[in-house]
Amino acid sequence: MKAIGVYRYGGPEALHVLDLPEPQAGPGEVRIRVHAAAVSATDVLLRTGGHAVRMPDRQPPFVPGMDAAGIIDQLGPEVDGRLWVGQRVIAMVLFVGPHGGAYAEQVVVPAASVVPAPKDADFPAASTVLMNALTARLALDELSLSPGDTVAVTGAAGAVGGYAVELARSDGLSVIADAAERDVDLVRGFGADRVVERGPEVAAGIRALVPEGVRGVVDGSLQTAELLPALTDGGTLVELRGWSGPAERGIRVRPLMVTAGMEDTAKLDALRRQVDDGTLTLRVAEVLPAEEAATAHRLVEAGGLRGRVVLDFS
Repeated sequence: MKAIGVYRYGGPEALHVLDLPEPQAGPGEVRIRVHAAAVSATDVLLRTGGHAVRMPDRQPPFVPGMDAAGIIDQLGPEVDGRLWVGQRVIAMVLFVGPHGGAYAEQVVVPAASVVPAPKDADFPAASTVLMNALTARLALDELSLSPGDTVAVTGAAGAVGGYAVELARSDGLSVIADAAERDVDLVRGFGADRVVERGPEVAAGIRALVPEGVRGVVDGSLQTAELLPALTDGGTLVELRGWSGPAERGIRVRPLMVTAGMEDTAKLDALRRQVDDGTLTLRVAEVLPAEEAATAHRLVEAGGLRGRVVLDFS
């Protein structure tokens, strides 16, 4: 089968078309004929060696990708009747695992990480939901806020931030979000009640709206300590890239790993249903042939995307 990956860590040019053996589904696993794989900053980290510590015994080539959409073409033993051959599905893929990531014509994943594809989405759009929406869902769950509470979301125009705003509104929370001037209407469209200017003064902007500080912040902009002043004493800051503090005033800093929920089928399927009912908005910035993965990585590294870049394996 064709896949895209690296033999040596490096820049986008390190990505190559690979000819790999066809994988086989084992007990509790399914094989998916991939039609689309979304590209993320996590994939860039794999390409540059940022995840080498997580797979010390793995040998190259390394295949990136955590989001796949396609059709099941093989069921392993011990897979229940929830899934079947020929079914349109989306899946989270653990790229540091033995089967590699989603940049491949076929991927083998635990059945628990697979749910039906959103009913009205094509494969590129369907591939964009799970990793980012699950990250947002886990972040909000970590905050443990109640309906009517206020949450602040930074990076709200981005993939995780946009989903965090939409899910927070669905949870009955009041949302303060950041946005550059060009993104204010976009972020309000996600459901933000109030918008502050994106940048180093975000915390001051939040405090101007909520003088006592908010109880929870989802840091989609990776501003870490800059956001602590936005929180009330004893509040919680959820971090997406591993920062864990320090913080004062009883503030809790909670680093989040999306891999913790990759086999939570109920949570994944709930997110899929929220696409179907219009709670979550799928956003595709660009679809490229799989062979143009290097271009896709350059786009992601350049930043400023409003939606996901997707590789077409169809």
